[in-house]
Amino acid sequence: MYSEKMQLLLLSLIVGVTFAVPPQEKRVHHQRDLSDHVHDDAHGYQYDHEAFLGKEDAKTFDQLTPEESQARLGKIVDRIDTDKDGFVTHTELHHWIKHRQRRYIEENVNKHWKEYDQNKDGKIAWTEYKNTTYGSYLDDEFSDIEDRETYKAMLMRDERRFKAADKDGDGTATKEEFTAFLHPEEFKYMEHTVVQETIDDIDKNGDGKINLEEYIGDMYTREDGVEEPDWVSTEKKHFSEFRDVNKDGFLDGTEVAQWILPGNVDHADNEAKHLIHETDTNNDDKITKQEILANWNMFVGSQATNYGEDLTRKHDEL
Repeated sequence: MYSEKMQLLLLSLIVGVTFAVPPQEKRVHHQRDLSDHVHDDAHGYQYDHEAFLGKEDAKTFDQLTPEESQARLGKIVDRIDTDKDGFVTHTELHHWIKHRQRRYIEENVNKHWKEYDQNKDGKIAWTEYKNTTYGSYLDDEFSDIEDRETYKAMLMRDERRFKAADKDGDGTATKEEFTAFLHPEEFKYMEHTVVQETIDDIDKNGDGKINLEEYIGDMYTREDGVEEPDWVSTEKKHFSEFRDVNKDGFLDGTEVAQWILPGNVDHADNEAKHLIHETDTNNDDKITKQEILANWNMFVGSQATNYGEDLTRKHDEL
């Protein structure tokens, strides 16, 4: 009987041929929005709150009194000011916002960290991960496993990704490196791995590139007697006119990267610039704790600020 981990790994290998509806975006790694709200300071700061705190913690602050909210904000500012020079720079604020937006990833990593760090040394060796993930599937060269070739392929793929995430090449992963291993799409230096794994998934003839048939086959499986959906024709056109930049009939690594890793705007960077611009009273491109607390309602919410925003919204609706 397969473990939950192995079932998920197998599913990731076969998911490309199981869709009945156009999954054109399933390969593309879009940046997540900082907030579900429109960024319009004239009608409230909910976007800024969720960007600065993260969506879940923003809800908590909404229930606080102004005094409690400001007190907690003061402690947060002390954490953001990592060099303890009394100022929050763009770099520090950008790092903080990125950190808050990645909390769901960190929580996922922390959930499994103890499981993989078997010797409790604060690092995860490749052997620890391999033994924990594959365990008995490795015994006797997979001789008792029905899908032994599939498991071998998954093991080789995991080892390649682990080595790519292991920046210093010491055979062990720190918390940051292990995060890059589990979530490579979140790390610039792992982009090559994301691209290579995408090619491996789609490239059926093993020539190291993706042709039109393989590209469409990743999204749609032809059935006898069933008319081909219109979106398939559209995707064929996208392949030839946009994806295949050099018009050689294939997608190579560079073209796959342009497809699945679009150059999205760094919303965290823009938000950090925005908060500093609105708060920096002496225009020195950095903000003090006093400047932040003077504009506390832009950074965090409370019962009072929500009440004010509700009044604004109701007034606009009249």
